[in-house]
Amino acid sequence: MTTYAKNERRLLSDLLLERGPDEPTLCTGWTTRDLAAHLVVRDRRPDASAGLLVPPLREYGERVRRATAARPYPEIVAEVRNPPWWSPVSNPLLDELTNAVEFFIHHEDVRRGRPGWEPRTLDPGQEHAIWRGTQFTGRIALRRLGLPVTVVADGQGTLVSGDHPQLTLSGPAGELALFLSGRQANARVTIDGPAEAADRLRTARLGL
Repeated sequence: MTTYAKNERRLLSDLLLERGPDEPTLCTGWTTRDLAAHLVVRDRRPDASAGLLVPPLREYGERVRRATAARPYPEIVAEVRNPPWWSPVSNPLLDELTNAVEFFIHHEDVRRGRPGWEPRTLDPGQEHAIWRGTQFTGRIALRRLGLPVTVVADGQGTLVSGDHPQLTLSGPAGELALFLSGRQANARVTIDGPAEAADRLRTARLGL
């Protein structure tokens, strides 16, 4: 069984401790403390994390996240590093499926929160795992945008969203995962096609 999710979780936890609680991330308005608290709530509080998808529960979920963020930072990071076995999203049966992309993205949220970053070189297996997950979430994001796009992942495959796309979005799977999750300004990709449509894609509110 592959362990990309566990490895990204470990790398992210190490980096969270190295950077400290007050560093910027790519998640608008969130410091490293805020992001770590989000991950703890996602792993351990399904009642609160449901607010990410169910608008009426959003304020409740945010209150729980803020309360988590108020705890000592090393304790928060320790819980990021060691999810409970019963977690609905990080249990041993689902961890790789639900977290291979999630923790790659959040690791990059912290890495790229400072200037001077460069993309990592991922092994082909991890690129494949990221592309597999990105195809599903990317298709939803592009369909909601209503802009036909062909997405080409280097060495992994192609996703076509919509009829007769004039835009082609291409790059490594990891960079596409970041772009299609709403981190367009910090993803190294190429967009070919009409300038107006390309600008719309670059500035759209993507992600779930």
